[in-house]
Amino acid sequence: MAAAIAAIRRGEGLPAWHEMSIDRARQRENDVFTVTTDAPAVDRVDDRSIPGPAGDIPIRLYRPAVASPAPVLVFYHGGGWTLGTLDSAGSICRRLARRTGHIVVSVDYRLAPEHPFPAAVADAESALSWVAANAETFGGDPDRLAVAGTSAGGNLAAVVARHTRDTDVDLRHQLLLYPITDHAADADPCDDWSGLLTRADMNWFWEQYLPTPADGTDPDASPLHADDLSELAPATVVTCGFDPLGAEGVAYADRLRDAGVAVDHAHYPRMAHGFLSLASSIDAADEAFDDVATAVHERLG
Repeated sequence: MAAAIAAIRRGEGLPAWHEMSIDRARQRENDVFTVTTDAPAVDRVDDRSIPGPAGDIPIRLYRPAVASPAPVLVFYHGGGWTLGTLDSAGSICRRLARRTGHIVVSVDYRLAPEHPFPAAVADAESALSWVAANAETFGGDPDRLAVAGTSAGGNLAAVVARHTRDTDVDLRHQLLLYPITDHAADADPCDDWSGLLTRADMNWFWEQYLPTPADGTDPDASPLHADDLSELAPATVVTCGFDPLGAEGVAYADRLRDAGVAVDHAHYPRMAHGFLSLASSIDAADEAFDDVATAVHERLG
C-alpha cells in the first residue's frame, strides 16, 4: 500500500492537498483519480441533470447488464467537500456497479468554498429524493435504495441516511467507506505517515467547508454528534488503519450498533485512506470490493 501511494506521489508530483490552491488541488485530484484505461466496463453510462435546491445537479448513471428493476446505489464522491468530479469518481462507481450488479447514480454536488455547508447536504438529499421518485424511469427499483460514499461522500451518505428516518424515502442500506464523521476528532498516530490524506489536509478541508468552526458541532456536518442514531437503515462501514479518519469511522460504526442499527464493520488495518480507488493495482483493495458487494447484496438482494 505504501509503495502504491509513493508511486502516485512521485508520478504525479503530488504535494499535500493543503499546500495547493483550490484550483490546483482540484485539477490534481481529477488527474490522479480519473481512470481512462482499464476502467471496469458496464453496460451503459448516462449523464443527466436533475433539479436541485439551487439549480440543476449533474448526475451520472452506471448500469451493469442486469434485469430491471435493479437496486440503486446513490453515490457521493470524496474530496473533502472541496475536490472531486463525476470523472474522478468514475472508476469506483463502475467497480461498485459491476461487483454489486446494481445501478449506481453518482452525484456531482456543489463544492466548497464557493458553496459551503450545508449546500452539499442539500444537493445530496435532493438527489436521493429524485432517485426515489424516478428510479423506475431508468430501470431502478424504488423499493431497494441505498446511499453510498467515500470520505466526505461517506459523511454525506451518513447525514442523508439519518434524514430519511423522517421522510417517506424507504432507504434499505447505507454504505460508508472511510467516512468523515467528526470535526473535533484528534489526529491518529498514523498521521506522520505521508498517505493521500493527513490531519493537516483534513483541517484544511474543514476550513473550506464550514462557514464557521462552530458549525462543526452540527450533526449534519459531524454525524457522530447526532443525539439519536436509532431506527436507521442497516450500514456497512469500511475503515482502514493508515487513515487520520480511522478512529472516527470506528466510533461511528460503534454508535450505530449501540443504537440498534444493523452494522457490518470491515476494518483493513494495512490499508490507507482512499485505498478502494486503487483496486486496479492493489490486490487487497480489489478483494475488499468483494466484501463490500457481499454486504450490499445481503441488504438489497
